[in-house]
Amino acid sequence: MAGNQRLVTDSDFQEAVEKGALVRVFKDDHIVDSNAVVLRFSETTVVLQSRVADLAYYNREECEFFEMKKR
Repeated sequence: MAGNQRLVTDSDFQEAVEKGALVRVFKDDHIVDSNAVVLRFSETTVVLQSRVADLAYYNREECEFFEMKKR
């Protein structure tokens, strides 16, 4: 069974928001963020928080998002 699930649809992102799931973000085949929580999202942007005052904004078309499953 895969350890990570790709977030693609609005319902995928909404489920991650509701669960408070940790997310890993890739851009150009490199990890750009990890262990972050999805705060909100739109058709074009995903807002993640990795620490108390650390917010990051990512373009949905330029990045890949994966929910990190607990082992």
